[in-house]
Amino acid sequence: MKFAYRFSNLFGAVYRQGNLSFSKDGNSVVSPVGNRISVFDLKNNKSETLPVSTTKNITCVGLSPDGNLAILVDEDGAALLVSLITRAVLHHFHFHKPVSSIRFSPDGRKFIVTKENVALMYHAPGKQREFNAFVLDKSYYGPYDETTCIDWTDDSKCFVVGSKDMSTWVFGAERWANLIYYSLGGHKDVIVGCFFEKDSLDLYTVSQDGTLCVWESNTELDGLVLHKRTSQREEEDDEEQRDEGEDGEPRGEVIRGKAEAPKDEGKTKNVRYKQMSKHKRHHKHKSNVFFSKNHYFHVVPCSISDQRIASVAMNSSGDWIGFGCSGLGQLLVWEWQSESYVFKQQGHFNNMASLAYSPDGQYIVTGGDDGKVKVWNTNSGLCFVTFTEHTSSVTNVTFTSSGFVIVSASLDGTARAYDLHRYRNFRTFTSPRPAQFSSLAVDVSGELVSAGAQDSFEIFIWSMQTGRLLEVLGGHEGPVSCLCFSPVQSILASSSWDRTVRLWDMNDSWQTKETLRLTSDGLSVSYRPDGQELAVATLDGEISFWNPHTATQTGSIVGRHDLQMGRKETDKITAKQSAKGKSFTSLCYSADGESVLAGGQSKFVCIYNVKEQILLKKFEISCNLSFDAMEEFLDRRKMTEFGSLALVDEGAGDGDGVHLSLPGVKRGDMSSRHFKPEIRVSSLRFSPTGRSWAATTTEGLLVYSLDSSLVFDPYDLDLDVTPASIRKQLRLQEWAAAIVLAFRLNERALTQEVLETVPHKEISVVCGSLPDVYVEKLLGFVAASLERSGHLQFYLTWAQTLLMLHGQKLKNRSGAILPTLQALQKSIQKHFDDLSKLCDFNMYNIRYAVALSKQRGMKRAAEEEGEEEDEEEEEELLSEGMSEASLEDVGVAL
Repeated sequence: MKFAYRFSNLFGAVYRQGNLSFSKDGNSVVSPVGNRISVFDLKNNKSETLPVSTTKNITCVGLSPDGNLAILVDEDGAALLVSLITRAVLHHFHFHKPVSSIRFSPDGRKFIVTKENVALMYHAPGKQREFNAFVLDKSYYGPYDETTCIDWTDDSKCFVVGSKDMSTWVFGAERWANLIYYSLGGHKDVIVGCFFEKDSLDLYTVSQDGTLCVWESNTELDGLVLHKRTSQREEEDDEEQRDEGEDGEPRGEVIRGKAEAPKDEGKTKNVRYKQMSKHKRHHKHKSNVFFSKNHYFHVVPCSISDQRIASVAMNSSGDWIGFGCSGLGQLLVWEWQSESYVFKQQGHFNNMASLAYSPDGQYIVTGGDDGKVKVWNTNSGLCFVTFTEHTSSVTNVTFTSSGFVIVSASLDGTARAYDLHRYRNFRTFTSPRPAQFSSLAVDVSGELVSAGAQDSFEIFIWSMQTGRLLEVLGGHEGPVSCLCFSPVQSILASSSWDRTVRLWDMNDSWQTKETLRLTSDGLSVSYRPDGQELAVATLDGEISFWNPHTATQTGSIVGRHDLQMGRKETDKITAKQSAKGKSFTSLCYSADGESVLAGGQSKFVCIYNVKEQILLKKFEISCNLSFDAMEEFLDRRKMTEFGSLALVDEGAGDGDGVHLSLPGVKRGDMSSRHFKPEIRVSSLRFSPTGRSWAATTTEGLLVYSLDSSLVFDPYDLDLDVTPASIRKQLRLQEWAAAIVLAFRLNERALTQEVLETVPHKEISVVCGSLPDVYVEKLLGFVAASLERSGHLQFYLTWAQTLLMLHGQKLKNRSGAILPTLQALQKSIQKHFDDLSKLCDFNMYNIRYAVALSKQRGMKRAAEEEGEEEDEEEEEELLSEGMSEASLEDVGVAL
C-alpha cells in the first residue's frame, strides 16, 4: 500500500499532433499528447492528463456532443472509447487502417469515421451495456482518394466529406428519396474544410490553395423525403450490399457514389447544388480553416504562431479559438474579439534533461535541451514562468532551501540563478576558462553554488551573495557526472567517470575529506535526507550504499536485470545482450530515506528497499510503441529474407531512402529521413511530501502520486472496529476514542466525519489525550485535508494544537515525520498564496473606493461651498434694497 503510486499527471507536453476539441460548455479544451489526452480547464486554469493510453500516438479525437464520451484513434487505427466522467476505458476497437477524421452527429446517436476513401457510419454507444459498442450502419464510397474532413447538418440528417481528389461529397445519413449522394467539384487542390450553414443544406468548401466556394442548395432540410421500398427486388439488392470487407467485418449497407448525379425518381426532385461564389486567397503557406455557425464567418489563420499550425478548433459560443502547433508543441487559445490570449502553453522543444522539487513540493522546475528553464505548478499542472537566458542545453536545475531561488547549469559555460519574486536572472556564474557544466548542487544554506565540468574535470564553487568564484576543486581524472551536498552539513559529494566519489569539506580549506573507490564509472550520487548514507549508481548497473562518515560500503544492489531494455529497430543484438551494457543514470532517496528510486535508459523505473536491498516495485512509464526501444523482441511483420526491414538500405542508388542514422547520433540526424525517439528516463525526484515522485522522460514530465481514496489500509484492526461503533462513540461524545477507532479502520471519509464533528472548543482536550502513535497519523490527515478543505481555521487549529502539545515528541522523530511536516507546509503555503492575492485585490479595491468617495466628497463640498456663496450674495443684494426683477437679472448673469 505504501508504494501504490499511480499515474497522476503529465507536465511539459501540451500538444503533439491530432485535432483539438472543445467541451460542451466551451470552458475546456481536449488536446492529444502523444498516446494520451490532456484536458485543460480554461476557467479554473488547471490541466489533467487522463490515465488512459493507446499503443501508439493519437491522431484523431472524437468528442460526443454531451461531452461525456471520447473516441481516441492512434496511428494504426486502434480506437479506445473513454468516459470523460469516470476516466475509464469502456471499449476497445480496431479500424485496421489509419483514420483521417472522426465526428459525432449533433444528436449524439451516430458518428462518422473516414479512412482511405471510405466514410463509415457507426451507431454511437448508448447508456445500455452492449457486447459491441460500435455497430456499423452504412459504408459510403465516393471519393477516389483519401478523405480529409467531415461536417454534419444541425439535425443530423446529412453529412459532407472532403477528399484529396479535390471533390466534396454530400451523403444522406438516412435513405432519403431525394438525396442519396451528391458530388461537388470546382477546386484545384486538396479539400481542407467543408461546412454546412446553420439549419441549412448550403455549403462552404475550402481547399488547400486558399480557395473558398459557396454552394447553395435548392432544398431545405425539411424538404428531405424518406425513401419507401416499392419492391422485393430493392430489399434483395440491399441484402447483397451488406457484404463483408477485406478484414472480414460486415460493412453494413454500402452506398456507392458516382460522378454523375442520381436520376429523379417519380415526382420527387433530387437535391441539387449551385455554386454561388468563389473567393481566392493568395498566400504561400498551407493553412487551416474553421467555421462558426453562430457568427457566420471564416478564418484562415496564418500568423498566430511562428510555426505552422496543425489543428484549429472553436468553442460552442464562438468566442475562443484553439490552435495546436506540433512543431513547437504549443497550445494557444485566442479570443478574437479582444485579440488576446486566453491560454498559452508550450513544453520543452527538445528532451527534458533534469527536474527539481521546491522545498514545499508546490513547484517543479525543469531544464531541457532547448536551453529553457520552466517552472510548473504541481496543483494546476501549468507552466507559469520560462527563463530563456541559456544559449545551450540545460544539464541540471535545483531549488535553494528558501524555495524562492532557482539555479541552473548549462553546456554554454554558465550557471545562472533566478529570482521567483521578480522572475529575473539576478546572478550569472562563469569559470575563468570556458567549461561545459554537466552537474550542479547548492548547499543547505543557499550560500554556495557548485558546478562540475565534463571537459576540464574540475568543480567550481561560487558565492550566491557576491557571484564571485571562491575555489576551483581539482583531483578528478574524468568528467564530473554528479554533485550532491549533504543536507545536514557543508560537505560536497562528487561522482566522476574516474571510478571515484570524493567528499569535499567546505569548511576545511576545500580539501578532500574522503575518496570512495567504485567498481566502475560513477554516474549519479545522492545523500539520504538525514545525511547518514550515500547512494551511488555506477556504469556496471550497480547501486552501492556508503557510510559517508567512515567511508565504508554498507551494501549494494545489482539492478542491471531490472532495467529490461527494449530492442531498437536498428540493433543487431538481442535486448538481453544490450541490457548488459546499460545502467541507472538517475538516483533519488524517498522522503523517509527507507527506499531509493532509480531510472535510466529504459521504460522502467524501480523502487528498491535500502535495508533489505530488494526490488519493491517497478513502474512502466510508457506503453507507446511510437518510441524506439519499447519492445524486447523484433516484430516478425518487419522481418524480410535479408533481415530486419529497418536495417535494409533501400536507397543505395541515390540515398533518398536511407533510414540509418550516423554513428553516435542520439536525437536526430540530418542525413536520416526517418527518426523514432528512444524511450529513456533522464532524471528522477521524490516530492518532499513523500506523496508523489516525478520523472523527466521522452514523453515529458510524468508525475506519479498516491491515490488515498482508492487504498484501504487499516491499522490494528479488530472485530469491534466498525463504522457503527465509531458513530456510537460520537453520540456518547467520546471524541478521542472515536478518532482512535477511525484511524484503526482508516477510511478517509469516516475519519473526516469524526474530525469535523468534534466541537472547536474541545480540540485542545482531544489532542492532549491522544496516544503518541496516533498523533503523527492525525497530523498527516490534517495536512492532507487542509489542502482541499474550505475549513481553514478549523484544521489550522488542529495542526497548531498538535504541534504545541506534542512538539518535543515529534522533534525526537523529526526524520520520520519530515514528509508530513513538508505536506503541512505545502498546504498552508498554498492557502497563504491564495488568500494573500485575494487580500491584495480587496485592499486595492478598498483603496479605490476610498479615493473615489473622497473625490466625490470634495466635489460635493465644493458644490455646497458654491451654494453658500450664492446665498450670501443674495442676502447682500436684498439688504441693498434691490427689487426681485434686478435679482433675477443677477441670477441669470451668474
